[in-house]
Amino acid sequence: MNTLCIDFGGTEIKLGVLDGSRVLAATALPNSGGSGDLDAVRAASAAMGAAFDAVAIAVPGVADRSTASLVAAHGKYAWAHGLDLDAWSRRAFGVPAAVENDARAALLGEVVHGCAAGAQDAVLVTLGTGIGTAALAGGELLRGPHDHAGILGGHVTVDLDGPACTCGNVGCAEAAASTWALQRDAAADPALADALRREDGSAPGLRELIERRTAAAVAPVFDRYVRAWSAAVVAMCHAYDPEVVVVSGGALRAADVLLPRLTALVHAHLWSSSFRPPLLTPPEPEHSVLLGLSAASGRPRKDLP
Repeated sequence: MNTLCIDFGGTEIKLGVLDGSRVLAATALPNSGGSGDLDAVRAASAAMGAAFDAVAIAVPGVADRSTASLVAAHGKYAWAHGLDLDAWSRRAFGVPAAVENDARAALLGEVVHGCAAGAQDAVLVTLGTGIGTAALAGGELLRGPHDHAGILGGHVTVDLDGPACTCGNVGCAEAAASTWALQRDAAADPALADALRREDGSAPGLRELIERRTAAAVAPVFDRYVRAWSAAVVAMCHAYDPEVVVVSGGALRAADVLLPRLTALVHAHLWSSSFRPPLLTPPEPEHSVLLGLSAASGRPRKDLP
């Protein structure tokens, strides 16, 4: 079965037509931040020229699978909250759509087709515009009675006196060390902003933070961000006792820089008798969500988004 997989990400929207793990066609669009993105997605899917039998959609934040809608993603996709994406898919493509949280989809993609293939107990932490998380226990994605289980690990408090988060909490890992946090920090620190400046004048991202980590203005910020990320991973390990941790997101294109340091910090700070799981990163993190959406479309009904 060919599935049109749509990943509504923080900075761009990725589309792919997949047959299992095989990507038949793929493209990406900028996230404009408005409902016009739906028309852009429909046009882009037609331009790919690949036939499909089903649609699966990933969204950030809490997804209500029963209504095929995004419930809450603070600071992201406000225009889509409560929108019936199944009804939109039927109008746009003539087929129904399943909807899933993006981190859950990414984790499923990696345990079915990717770097954690075969794992029965795993967690994922994805570093990007925000910090997304998901957990798998006994081979099942954790959801909880209200669909919040496992996906709010980016909102564990890492600094009681830290900045306010869009979610309403204070000192969340996401508020301390995400792309949007970095842009806030750069706006408040001219030296940091200058050190991270892009040639095209666009806002800096985690890539600049990592690439320029040795600069005087960047080094302490990079150190603080890595410690915040490690704290989030430790919290996920303490909560779910995984056999493997998948760390993903665009920042992990610099896995050779980040993974050794993250692994050392996580293993040093885990409970004394806790299992020290390996930290792995996908070779193509940009495909994790698409692979997971494709995998979900072929799994038993209880695991479908």
